[in-house]
Amino acid sequence: MTGPEHAAQVGQLTVVHTLTDGIRVVSLAGEIDHHTGDTLRAALDASGGPEPRIIVDLAQVTFMDSSGINIFITAHRTLGEAGGWLRLAAVGDAVMRTLRIVGVDAVIDCRETLHQALCD
Repeated sequence: MTGPEHAAQVGQLTVVHTLTDGIRVVSLAGEIDHHTGDTLRAALDASGGPEPRIIVDLAQVTFMDSSGINIFITAHRTLGEAGGWLRLAAVGDAVMRTLRIVGVDAVIDCRETLHQALCD
């Protein structure tokens, strides 16, 4: 496999940024935990736009602990205060289970696919 989206190894988080119709898409691969939290936090930085809109593609995320939940909630709040929004897309079963247990899926817009997240 080639390309940065396939470069994640255990304990690492790979981030690829793209821009689609003015929406920043942050594609993640690997694990979200206390070791990779700073990488995720930097990827969700809301500076640099009048209406920051970010979709996080979680299709290749294999694990997420409470560090990720806290970072997503903080980013959701920060982006909302700036007039933008945060959406999570293509969340795998294990990560979605974590989001549901703590109720994050009721606070942050979660879509089944990246395409669905981009279309609304």
